Parts: sequence; C-alpha cells; structure tokens
Amino acid sequence: MPPSDDDMDFTRPLPKPGEAHMDFTQPVPGASASAPFKAAQSRFYNAGVAERIFRDDGREERFEPGAVLFTEDQKASSGGVFSRKSASRMYYIAKGEVQLSIGGRLLDALKPGEVFGEMAVITGLPRSASAAAKTEVVAHSLDGEALQGALGHSPEFALMLASVMYDRLRFLAARLASRPRAAGVGAREATVFEPALVAQLVAAMPRTAVLRYRQQEVIFKEGQAGTFMYLVKAGRVAIAVGANVVEVVGPGGTFGEMAVVDQSPRTARAGTLEETELLAIDRATLMELVKKQPAFAMALLKGIAERLRFMNAQLAAS
Repeated sequence: MPPSDDDMDFTRPLPKPGEAHMDFTQPVPGASASAPFKAAQSRFYNAGVAERIFRDDGREERFEPGAVLFTEDQKASSGGVFSRKSASRMYYIAKGEVQLSIGGRLLDALKPGEVFGEMAVITGLPRSASAAAKTEVVAHSLDGEALQGALGHSPEFALMLASVMYDRLRFLAARLASRPRAAGVGAREATVFEPALVAQLVAAMPRTAVLRYRQQEVIFKEGQAGTFMYLVKAGRVAIAVGANVVEVVGPGGTFGEMAVVDQSPRTARAGTLEETELLAIDRATLMELVKKQPAFAMALLKGIAERLRFMNAQLAAS
C-alpha cells in the first residue's frame, strides 16, 4: 500500500534513473488501459467551437486514404507558437478518420470533431507521433501564427486545448500503467515560465494569493478537489504518485493545473522539498489571466505539451 501522507518524505534524494514510476497521473477510475482517448470526453471540449475557430483562422486540407499527415521526429521550426515561422500544423477533423501511432504501434483512431497535432505547434519541437489518414479525410489546420491569433480573440480556446491535453495525459498514464517500467526513467524537472511573465503574474495577483510552506509540508493529496493551481515563486516542490516522485517544480514552474482546468480530483500529491513560496491561482482568476495575459495561456499550454512529450517518449520506450 502507498505510504500515508505523514510517512511521505519529500526531502529524500530524488530517485535514481530507473527507480521512478513513469506515470504523472493515475488512470481515470474505471478506465481500462486500452480505453481509447477521445477529445470529446472532456467536459470542457466543444467540437462546434473548435470547428468554428479552425474554419475561421485555418485552412481546409484533404487527404486520400493512406496519406501521411506527419511522422514521428519530423522537425518543426523553432519557437513553436511563439514563432511566426512555425511550419507545423495542428488539425481539426471535419470528415474521415485519422490513425495516430508511436514506434509503429497504433495509439488511437481519431474521428470527426477531434483535434490533434497541437504539441509540435505549441512547442516547436519535433513530432512525437505519426498521423495517417485511414479513410478520405477533410480537415482544417492551424499553424503557430494562426493559433496565436485564434487565442487572441478566443482565449477560452486555450482552456479547451488544455482540457483535451489533460485527457490525453490520463490516456497515456493508463497505457503506461499496463506495461513494464522502462529503464532510465527519472523524475522530470518541470517546465518554467519566463521571469518577466512570472513578475507580471505576481503583480496582477492580490497579496493574499501568496502562500508560504515549511520544508516537507504536504500541499495537497490525491483525491482532493482542485481549488487552486500553483506557481512556484521560490523553493522546490515534489510531485508524487504513491511513493514515487515523478516531477520536481522549481521557481517559475506550475503544478496542480489539471484539477483546476477540468475540475477533476487531484491525481497526484504535492509537497515541499525546502521552504517554498507559492502563488495560488483559483479557476476564476485563471480564466481572467487567460483573457488578459495571452502569454500566460501559451506558456501554460507549452508546459502541458512538454509533459505529454515526456510521457509519449516513455510509451515508445516501454
């Protein structure tokens, strides 16, 4: 059985390579390891809104059966959504079916109303999966510049994308949980926001939003309601599933977003490795920040996308 909260030692050394569990989240209760990911399962995903955004800001593309939309490790222009020269595109399926695969193994089959391919657009990094048309496909696509424009006039789309990617995280966790642990997997250092953006967020938040914790304090536990997400101003926070530390968050990093964005129970435990100062952000404030600070929305999506890439890599290695 996992240790109790009182027994969890967040100050112990980080796991050596191969000792850490590879899951960032636990599978959704009741979901099987082979359950397919479907974007529409997210309570906050609206296919009609997504279609409108892709039609208005993107371009229509058609693919014959067997056509390859993109391949694993296909390089993108640097800069991701922050670059105006991003070559990668993300897609909304209007008609047909697209298959995603990793390492030659089928990952999922996506159908009309679903969005995919966003990770390379957001991060500017190579593709982590391959996509091919199973049937004749009609899709609408966005590049980084178009996505940035869409988020500017429809900021709520950022939270829709985040919700979809969180569903994907749970899906990957379920797949990984059914496979042997890959060697060489250690705790991951979380993606951090740019210092200037952190300073803007701190200035925009009320002083009461700053919380201080002593070393080795539990911030939240599995199963709790997600009232706040957190941005680390100072110190370090360990994210653990059971007895395994899977991620370490330092200054400029965020954690706890998943439960706040899609209002699901916490799927991991968080505790301090040293004296720590946090900026607590509730859902209402998060919505306002997304609307008023587009850079915050993009940085949030980038952090989720990089976590997804890490888990995709573990799936390919397992």
